[in-house]
Amino acid sequence: MALRDIFKFRELPESETSKPFLEHLEDLRWTIVKMAITLMAAMILCFAFRGTLVRILQTPLQEVDPNVGVLRALGITDSIVISFHLAFYAGIVVSFPLLLFFAAEFVLPALTVLEKKILFPAIAVSFALFLTGVLTCYFWLLPKTILFFFRDTQSLGWAPTWTVQQYYSFVTRFTIGFGLAFELPVVVLVLVRFGLLTYEFMARTRPYAIVLILILATIITPTPDVLTLIAMSLPMVFLYESCIWIAWFMKRRQARAA
Repeated sequence: MALRDIFKFRELPESETSKPFLEHLEDLRWTIVKMAITLMAAMILCFAFRGTLVRILQTPLQEVDPNVGVLRALGITDSIVISFHLAFYAGIVVSFPLLLFFAAEFVLPALTVLEKKILFPAIAVSFALFLTGVLTCYFWLLPKTILFFFRDTQSLGWAPTWTVQQYYSFVTRFTIGFGLAFELPVVVLVLVRFGLLTYEFMARTRPYAIVLILILATIITPTPDVLTLIAMSLPMVFLYESCIWIAWFMKRRQARAA
């Protein structure tokens, strides 16, 4: 149903010839190919600077304790495997604007003149949100998380000796995940435009959403104090509230157009 709504939304105006379903699938295939090639090129570029990536991602750990900053490589191929791992996630960050452009190019071909003018600013805002989430996690949340687990390990009488595989897997997924969480307004914008989400539903379920956000913040908060819990949950609540206003604005705009 959702896929059919997307293809329906992609149809050209009545004055032009609409494409059949199979041609839409062909467009989707080429969109995936272009996104894969872009990501691969970004990965190759990031792999060439793998030493810099390693130092950047290991900085929060070394700030906690220089002694634990020396990670252990237990596998023979860890240097290559983890380098590709870092290059993949760094490639996502570097190529994110182009990936968004290719996705928008497929989903939104029948744009009005006004919508085409705001397409690139919308992509810029989306990338800015993603980058804000990544940087917020790296400079604020990640150091707190590492410090918490470092002290918790010591409190049990254990020596915090972490491997490169465990550390970089945790850091990259945690940072990219936080960046993607900041894309919530963009996702809601698309869902509302397709008619899969409404302002009334989001406004009606606001209390339940806030409770779920607080529960999620409690689970992923690195320290148990209330101030950190509030600091973690407030951005999520703000993002959800902004999504409600986005849905309201789009509904009002569609009503005026009708």
